[in-house]
Amino acid sequence: MSSFEFGNRSEEQRNEVARGARALVVLPDIRQRGGGLGDDTEARLEEGKGLALAIGIEVVDAFVLPIRAVRPATLFGEGQVERMAVAANQSDAELVIIDGALSAIQQRNLEDKLKRKVIDRTGLILEIFGERAATAEGRLQVELAHLDYQAGRLVRSWTHLERQRGGFGFLGGPGETQIEADRRLIRNRMARIRRELEQVRRTRGLHRDRRQRAPWPIIALVGYTNAGKSTLFNRLTGAGVMAEDLLFATLDPTMRAIRLPGVEKAILSDTVGFISDLPTQLVAAFRATLEEVTAADVIVHVRDIANPTTSAQKKQVEEVLADLGVIGEEGATIPIIEAWNKWDLLPADERAMRLDLIAADVPDRPVVPISAMTGEGVDDLLASLGTMLTGGATELELSIPMGDGQKLAWLHAHGEVLSEREVESATGEPQVRLKVRLTPRELGRFNSL
Repeated sequence: MSSFEFGNRSEEQRNEVARGARALVVLPDIRQRGGGLGDDTEARLEEGKGLALAIGIEVVDAFVLPIRAVRPATLFGEGQVERMAVAANQSDAELVIIDGALSAIQQRNLEDKLKRKVIDRTGLILEIFGERAATAEGRLQVELAHLDYQAGRLVRSWTHLERQRGGFGFLGGPGETQIEADRRLIRNRMARIRRELEQVRRTRGLHRDRRQRAPWPIIALVGYTNAGKSTLFNRLTGAGVMAEDLLFATLDPTMRAIRLPGVEKAILSDTVGFISDLPTQLVAAFRATLEEVTAADVIVHVRDIANPTTSAQKKQVEEVLADLGVIGEEGATIPIIEAWNKWDLLPADERAMRLDLIAADVPDRPVVPISAMTGEGVDDLLASLGTMLTGGATELELSIPMGDGQKLAWLHAHGEVLSEREVESATGEPQVRLKVRLTPRELGRFNSL
């Protein structure tokens, strides 16, 4: 079997390897040159276990291994590899998950020594994304990321592929190795996927342009994976988006219309969750998905405020937003409000302490404590969003021809009509004079009608 064929096994075959498998999770804590995970090792280990659980893997053991000197062949020292082998044997683990990056050589050598399948953090996240992607674009992006990852695994990692293949037909020549043939197949498939994705992106760009011309503001939910975005999305819209206590429960962007105080209609967008050390292949592949955020009028940063690492998660999310150009040196280019979710899980004393911080304007962004699960604080969040979207609204007097039903209907649907009366123009044409409150954005849209 070629490596290309191996990487393109059916989803059912891959799930036979992953789903229900017993796994040992090992977190390498690389401490050379003053690095390392510091105090976050336990939280990071829990996240690694969560990634495994998200794809139906049974975690039978998990631990951290400090690494003071990286071994090029195996990453870990001989004693540490032996410890992993003993732990895997004792727990009868079929799979070893290294919650870090492995080179192709390291992965192969560890599999030889542990006599088990070994995958790294990138491979695990790619498996999750492959299982969860629901739209055509999502599946294409996942396949592109898989192929990109796999292409790097072909370098001396598949020794049985080094054999020489003969030339074809009149071309003659020395032929090509199986690895070269596989690389060519992968490159061709990646080029085809990129062309398909480019067409999808153009179509989605047209849809986004159409939404921006439409009169409705867009609200984007962002946050660390498993912060509760989809639960909040479902509560606000009544949609049936997958919302489970799993990492990466949502991958494909979902949009629904909602009503807000003072806003007849707004579009709410749920996005993929962010995570630390997201594989570089997926950062590129899912950048287009996150571009929806850049078109938003308001961003709701949903935070799991009950998580001990909530501050580190916030930093990770804001780094991604900065990469997208949403947060610059002078601050956010799009208004951001923080929804402190899972408020109901905090003890009373911590709630009081955090409320004092909010009252003293200590947080750097507007904050609303909520529980997407119970609904606590959700009405306050909606009211705050309504205020943010209608902020800066001014009163205007407009005269519209009586026969221009489109503009009259638009003003009633998207502005706050304070009064209206029928008048005649200087030429005797019947008109409607309205006093209406519009935001600058709504005025711009009205002028483009």
